[in-house]
Amino acid sequence: MRTRRAVVTGGAGFLGSHICEELLRRGTEVVCLDNLLTGSADNVAHLLEHDGFRMQRCDVTEFVHVPGPVDLVLHFASPASPVDYLALPLQTLKVGSIGTWHALGLAKDKGARFVLASTSEVYGDPQVHPQPEDYWGHVNPVGPRGVYDEAKRYAEAMTMAYRRAEGLDTGIVRLFNTYGPRMRARDGRAVPTFVRQALAGEPLTVAGDGRQTRSLCYIDDTVAGVLALADSDLPGPVNIGNPDERTVLQIAEDVLAVTGSASRVQHVDRPVDDPLVRRPDTTLAREALGWEPRVPWLEGLADTVAWFRRTESLSA
Repeated sequence: MRTRRAVVTGGAGFLGSHICEELLRRGTEVVCLDNLLTGSADNVAHLLEHDGFRMQRCDVTEFVHVPGPVDLVLHFASPASPVDYLALPLQTLKVGSIGTWHALGLAKDKGARFVLASTSEVYGDPQVHPQPEDYWGHVNPVGPRGVYDEAKRYAEAMTMAYRRAEGLDTGIVRLFNTYGPRMRARDGRAVPTFVRQALAGEPLTVAGDGRQTRSLCYIDDTVAGVLALADSDLPGPVNIGNPDERTVLQIAEDVLAVTGSASRVQHVDRPVDDPLVRRPDTTLAREALGWEPRVPWLEGLADTVAWFRRTESLSA
């Protein structure tokens, strides 16, 4: 599919900004919609001089209007880290429901393909491991994390309803833990938290005994997977993530090694409903999209640490 013009909601966020950048590199015009609730204008500041890029301050839960033709709508607007969605529970639920409805309406009006950024959190604290797309999940809808989990599950249901009832060309991507440059140092996720603490000489706060696992995918690989789905006619859901599973304690130890920090590990209480395991089954992405992650963990981590060192020195 030749995408000439794309709309990216949440385009000033960590993941959204990298998607905007890659679309522009591929010759696609990009309209970035963001209310900057958790995103940052700094993430796309380097794109503003590009003739094919337009930044539009917009809350997709209020109203969405984009003049002119649109070939692709990528709906990535949402608080995505525990720090954000626990602090912004109502906004998280609204963007997953009303925001998704508005973004779907835009795609329908323009005759565009619609791609929803869903999440591995729809699997909850899984009882099936690794997690395939046909697993329905184990989610606590009334727990504190439910505002994010259920917002994304509802968004998936609405996306499929538009596909079935309205004939809209849709795709759903379930993203597993992604890391890399432009993550916020205090967004609460493991990699930026550990890197920030290590560079500051602070203890690395590992939840529980640290034996819970995560599967971390470098940002470039995640973006390639998202756009592979966007360029296909596959409805999904499709898992995009790295099956390289490691414990949270291993992640902390690797951060200490890469940064050369003398910090120690400090164990703290595990959050409520914190998943015990997380690893994607990426068979569908590999067979249907020809996609698989390519960046090794320690290489991606070194790039991420280098970015944090540069940005911290610039802000000092």
